[in-house]
Amino acid sequence: MKIIFNKRDPVYVQVVQHFKEQIASGYYEPGQEIPSRRELAGQLKINPNTAQRAYKEMEEAGLIFTEGNNPSRITKDEKVLRVVRTELIENAVNSFIAAVEPINIPLDELVDMVKEKYEKEKGGQK
Repeated sequence: MKIIFNKRDPVYVQVVQHFKEQIASGYYEPGQEIPSRRELAGQLKINPNTAQRAYKEMEEAGLIFTEGNNPSRITKDEKVLRVVRTELIENAVNSFIAAVEPINIPLDELVDMVKEKYEKEKGGQK
């Protein structure tokens, strides 16, 4: 696991964001075991307290669960998983709109360009 941390956001927030992206992309499946807090801290070279805070945030958000002394796992709650995916998509769309808005491109032209680029990328033709 590798995360390139930025200087703007707290590290634990970036760890949570990384897990959300991994969950939404299917890298982590519902019910899948995730690294322990210590393992994660070692892998990412972060303070164990930071890893603990990220896991606490994810547990409070319902992204992960821990039963007793068992390893933490990704939630199986489909509603939570849908919310994570929707949140990531909305954030990406909002960023995209903010970036292209000053160009004042007609919507139909913009949609055509996005669709063409998306299909090209998905088709593996880069």
